[in-house]
Amino acid sequence: MGTCLFFGAVIIAGFIAAGAEPDIKVVCARDSVKVKWRVSSPFVPYAARLFLGSCMPSKWQLLPSGDGEAFFDYKFSECKFTKQIKGKNVVYKNELSFRPQAKGRPVVFKQPIECVYKRPEGWIPPFLNPGSGVSEGHSNLVFHMALLNEQLTGVAKTNVIPLGSFMPIWAAVEQKSHQPLLLLMDECVAATTPKLHPGSNVHQIVGNHGCLFESKRGNAVFLPRYHSSAIILYIQAFNFGLGDEVYIHCNLVVWDDGALGQSRKACHVKEHGSWELLDDPSQSSVCSCCDSVCSSKARRSVDESKSSYNTVLGPLVIKDQSGLMANATSVGSLSGGSL
Repeated sequence: MGTCLFFGAVIIAGFIAAGAEPDIKVVCARDSVKVKWRVSSPFVPYAARLFLGSCMPSKWQLLPSGDGEAFFDYKFSECKFTKQIKGKNVVYKNELSFRPQAKGRPVVFKQPIECVYKRPEGWIPPFLNPGSGVSEGHSNLVFHMALLNEQLTGVAKTNVIPLGSFMPIWAAVEQKSHQPLLLLMDECVAATTPKLHPGSNVHQIVGNHGCLFESKRGNAVFLPRYHSSAIILYIQAFNFGLGDEVYIHCNLVVWDDGALGQSRKACHVKEHGSWELLDDPSQSSVCSCCDSVCSSKARRSVDESKSSYNTVLGPLVIKDQSGLMANATSVGSLSGGSL
């Protein structure tokens, strides 16, 4: 706890030293907002800890100066914006925050964000309108995938990875108004192309509905979760596409938190040599099918049309130590996107 407080104090001091006024630009659109937040180089490794409400940056760019720019482009129906009626105006409120520690730890920086609009003519507060009602549905889920640095504190600064070193691959889904969700990697392969084709040369990493096959061949595990809606695949850089561009293709699925089974699981081989279930080792029997064929029958899903998503991360370049500095790209190209 003392280390956490000390770290938070250092970060606060860093923000103060960087300048009294944060470099933040806000553009309010009809039903959305665009925010550009520039941070100095010491905070670049912590890019994954910048938030607009509950949303992470929709885009990240590393500048030649070493500084970074986080871009947020979201609708007011996202990121937990609040809507207030003040006189003749409608006000949408949220805040930018920097959270260097995991969720639940203190936020060390906040900046309010407001968009103000004129109230529509003839508008009547819902509680005065007997014909009004509220209807909510599942909005589209937003998925993220990125390569983290070795310290697991932020997005990696380079896409060049020494052969044999570890690649922490992070994936997350924004829950928004949904019930708690469990994010899983149903299948992941490495390929030398950004799109998969029937004849693509691939190296399977995860398959059979969440079995980490790479953990049988080398040092690879799913790290303990900090939240059910995120997962980190900790894998050693393997000899595949050596020196060329490599892309990690994953099929991510979300499921009811706790609805585990043969078709919805995250299993890896631990030190004892047997398969273990990441989220509940006491139920590791559901991993026994990893050496054969796991059933595709499943329990109730959140929404079958939205519970599965294909993502791609890359390009990555796996090299021997002699070629570490070649073909490096900025951190902005390391974020995975949907196919």
